[in-house]
Amino acid sequence: MEILNVRHLCKTYGSGESSVKALKDASFSMQKSEFAAIVGESGSGKTTLLNLIGGLDDPTSGQVFLSGQELFSMKEQERTIFRRRNIGFIFQSFQLIPELTVEQNIMFPLLLDYQKPNMEKVNELLAILGLTQRRNHLPSQLSGGQQQRTAIGRALIHNPMLILADEPTGNLDSKSSQEVMELLTQAAHHYRQTVLMITHNIGLTAYADRVLRVSDGNLTDLGGNHDEKLS
Repeated sequence: MEILNVRHLCKTYGSGESSVKALKDASFSMQKSEFAAIVGESGSGKTTLLNLIGGLDDPTSGQVFLSGQELFSMKEQERTIFRRRNIGFIFQSFQLIPELTVEQNIMFPLLLDYQKPNMEKVNELLAILGLTQRRNHLPSQLSGGQQQRTAIGRALIHNPMLILADEPTGNLDSKSSQEVMELLTQAAHHYRQTVLMITHNIGLTAYADRVLRVSDGNLTDLGGNHDEKLS
């Protein structure tokens, strides 16, 4: 089942001679429960692509379909609600709310949408994330790995169609990075989420079903057998 379809996506910043083509005619699709990684050097257009897919920025041209619905045909408020309900975001800097506990941070997307949290699901997530004993802790009382696991829980709690992860291990040590990658893999395979991750770390692509490369704004699908192509 196709979840994501990106068609001829372009993004240009500025105009005239000073214009910068950050993304050039990017097209690809993803199936339900697929885990794909986007690699590329700094400034290549990876984050631009992720922001467009997440509806956080508007393209110069092109379309993004999520489960058949085109993001940029929606009015801004409609797209905000659609994004909140159907896309989970995981950021390098965690972006937890400092005044809320682990449990409250995880439940926040539901509360924001005036939904009553399913406490059985919350407890299950806390157990899988290894945060049961930390549920009443504030972010300032957690390690970096625990904060990122909380962010993953927040991205999973509302069963989004798509999870977008922007350098989710960028601020973590190797042990915490491995734990986070295993959790993202579990999100795809256990919860059947579709996961799209940006990473600078080529070694982390081993966890992905498929790898895409962005270079100078151009997208190349390297497929699943990517080891030799990345070297």
